[in-house]
Amino acid sequence: MTTPGYATERETTEGKVFTVTGGDWETVVADIDPINDERIVVNMGPQHPSTHGVLRLVIELEGETVRECRPVVGYLHTGIEKNLEYRTWVQGTTFVTRMDYLAPIFNETAYALAVEKLLGITDEIPDRATTIRVLMMELNRISSHLVWIATTGMELGAISLMLYGFREREYVLDIFELCSGLRMNMAYVRPGGVAQDVPDEAIKKIDEFLDYLPKRLAEYEDMLSGQLIWKQRTQGVAVLDVTGCLSLGITGPVLRSAGLAWDLRKTNPYCGYENYEFDVPTADTADVWGRYLVRMAEIRESMKIVRQAVDRLRPGRIMVSDKKIAWPAQLAIGVDGMGNSLEHVAKIMGQSMESLIHHFKLVTEGFRVPPGQVYVGIEAPRGELGVHAVSDGGTRPYRVHYREPSFVNLQAVPAMAEGALLADVIAGGASLDPVMGGCDR
Repeated sequence: MTTPGYATERETTEGKVFTVTGGDWETVVADIDPINDERIVVNMGPQHPSTHGVLRLVIELEGETVRECRPVVGYLHTGIEKNLEYRTWVQGTTFVTRMDYLAPIFNETAYALAVEKLLGITDEIPDRATTIRVLMMELNRISSHLVWIATTGMELGAISLMLYGFREREYVLDIFELCSGLRMNMAYVRPGGVAQDVPDEAIKKIDEFLDYLPKRLAEYEDMLSGQLIWKQRTQGVAVLDVTGCLSLGITGPVLRSAGLAWDLRKTNPYCGYENYEFDVPTADTADVWGRYLVRMAEIRESMKIVRQAVDRLRPGRIMVSDKKIAWPAQLAIGVDGMGNSLEHVAKIMGQSMESLIHHFKLVTEGFRVPPGQVYVGIEAPRGELGVHAVSDGGTRPYRVHYREPSFVNLQAVPAMAEGALLADVIAGGASLDPVMGGCDR
């Protein structure tokens, strides 16, 4: 017998299989008898200060105990993946960088690696460009985890952390601005290399940051690790063990907090990560506390990688030498810090007509990518970020689909929340570190 409004089930050789259908506010409320049932339904979000963006949770409560929790996503839908089909392969970078807006470099790098794999030029990427990618990704990982510490601290009552976390993040954004001209959504990593070289001023700023941050991290731990309220709000809260993580496809710090040291930088290296010395932090608590410990440790490991990347930087090209892929123009910034210098414009316009036509067609039409499909996965701050790119041989993607960790990890909210207290829904959701721009791309 099937109860109206509930998922149907059937027995198979694999066990019990559920057929899950969509449910919303009206459906949930209709199932509750307001006279004979003491349950209530709370609609938390999508405009709520403690849901990490426009996430909606339809929560059924009995007292303060969560009996059922239904995440509802899609309120920040941008259609980025579909828009990629109407832009050239290079223009796609400006779209994907805006998905997980706290980790733009990772969005760009995964996309660029997929395009390069389709082009068959993976081994032709200059060493300097690859090193810069690692450098920028690890700085981005630090800034992303700083935002997690800041926002989670605020949501659990440690409001000072909101100020301090964003204060330290400013250092990283300043470095991004020195390298790319932008603080976020930089479209810095392009198929074939990177858009611009890292200036000496940025290297100096990175050295200052690496000297400055350890003292601040120690202050965070002084404020949190021994704080009774922080412990009570995180220890034993939103537990999800290894079996649960693997069943739901959960990756990143949440999986590592359950004790499994799965990190694509180690298990399936890319961008030369096999040449860097770093550890994969884990915990054995599988709760919010463990995810806090893992992320704090990951910041320190990323600092080690950044230091090694700076030491590995050698003079050289930052884009492939193939002029059919790399833009021939070498940018020169004007005296006002914006636009192109007059000397650069004169040089470009003074070259042969064939070169000018080639540059014009490359920029407007783009290069062709051989037909085929690839999948590339990298380790983003929230877990495995995968790109499935399909080419039909044209100058635009036929299809690009992201395996976005925020979207996948949000499946864990009901498993963490149901049977727990309402206050723990906030802690559990925050510990997943979802970014709705990536979830609703």
